[in-house]
Formats: sequence, C-alpha cells, structure tokens
Amino acid sequence: MPPRSRQKSEYVKKERTEEKAQPQTTAPTQTEKIRLNRFIANSGVCSRREADNLITMGVISVNGKTITELGYKVSPGDEVRYENRVLRAEKPVYILMNKPKGYLTTTDDPQERNTVMQLLAGSVRERIYPVGRLDRNTTGLLLLTNDGDLADKLMHPSYNVKKIYKVELDRPLSKDDFQSILEGVRLEEGKAMVDDLAIISDDGKTVGIELHIGWNRVVRRIFESLNYEVVRLDRSVYAGLDKKDLPRGKWRFLSREEIIHLKHFK
Repeated sequence: MPPRSRQKSEYVKKERTEEKAQPQTTAPTQTEKIRLNRFIANSGVCSRREADNLITMGVISVNGKTITELGYKVSPGDEVRYENRVLRAEKPVYILMNKPKGYLTTTDDPQERNTVMQLLAGSVRERIYPVGRLDRNTTGLLLLTNDGDLADKLMHPSYNVKKIYKVELDRPLSKDDFQSILEGVRLEEGKAMVDDLAIISDDGKTVGIELHIGWNRVVRRIFESLNYEVVRLDRSVYAGLDKKDLPRGKWRFLSREEIIHLKHFK
C-alpha cells in the first residue's frame, strides 16, 4: 500500500479557516504626490519593479521632461508619458482563471499560439497580465491583474505564497521517493523543499503536493529528477484561492473579500 502523509487531511480539505482581513488602506488624496514607478504600475504598463527599469532607460517623461531619477514623485495633473504614449491610472482589475491545457501564460506570442488572454475574449478593457506562470501543459489557477504592486508582492520569495498541485504520475510513487521529496530533492537552484505531500489515489499514481518556492517548472522537475513522468499537473490552490465553482477554461473577477485577503497576505 503506498505511503500516506500524516497531513493528508490538510490537502483534501476544501476550505481553510482564514483570519479576518483588515480594512483596505485608503487611496491617496487628490493633492498627494506618488512615486513615479507606482503611477506607471497603476497605469497597467508593467509592475513597479519593471517601471524602475523603464525610468532608468530614459523612456519616461513628466510634463515633457525625461525622468531617470528613481524615487521621483508626480502630482495629480502631471502628464506622464511612456515614449509617446500618455499614461493614465487604470481601475485595478483582479481576475482568477482556471487555465486549460494548451494555453501559454503570456500576453502575446510571436508564434501565434493560444494564450490565456484569448480566453478573456476582449471582456476586459484594462491591460492586465498574468501573475507568474504555468507552463503550456499545466492546468489550474492563474491570477491576472494590472496591480503591479500586488503582482510583485505575490511573486516575491519572501512572501512564501503557498501553491497546491494535483500531480498524476506514470507509475506509483514509491515509499523511498516519497520520503526523498519530503526531505528535499536537489535541483539546479538548490534543495527543493515542499510543505506537504500526500498520495491521494488508491493506485499511488496521483499525488497532492504543497510548496511555496516559485522556481521554473519546479513540480515537474522534482518528479522528473526521480525518473517519474508527470502525466497531468493541475494547480488547485494559489495564495488561499481555490477553484470552487470555476470550471476549466473559465474565469471570474475576485470578490472584495478575496482582494483584501491578497493585499494583506502574509
């Protein structure tokens, strides 16, 4: 009989108790200056970190003057341009998608392959982009937003954003390999530590794995390093969000409570 994690109940549990989130912080007043990189991020062009790169490259101007100073602040009414485009703050948009297989997690593809943006079918006017990536053949939860601050926060390693995946393997996971994964498999970046592991099928081929590291294709590489083929990979939980009532290939806007939870995520 395949081994089972003592924490299996933590994986199969559909809903988790979350602490009550605190109220949202108030938005800047009309007379308050804000940092230029934040204004750019709020316009939907890119994340705040990427906005810093645009500033140092000298492609951002304020009231006709090129700005290369990081930390520069703009006032309400200032005209901010990215090259020849006037930037305006967009309404923040937060979308949760249940990504199907065969779609790239990108806003555009030079080879004209299917991307997750096509699933929105022009329903969102704001320029949103995926937070992190799921590879083409991985399914499951994907967050899209134009909130650059939130995107940076969720992708930063220090926030330890938890993800849960359902993994279908080509053969049963052995007892020794189960223990090896719990102890941490050595990959190129270092030891890949997981937070929880559970065998969730009677044949031992379907596994639930919880982790917070965000290395490229990390789940697939953990099992491939032990000579398993990942037949199917699905992300079922991301930063406390789950797929309840969200069919494959569909999307929805986050609720106010979910947005507050993400903004106060620790």
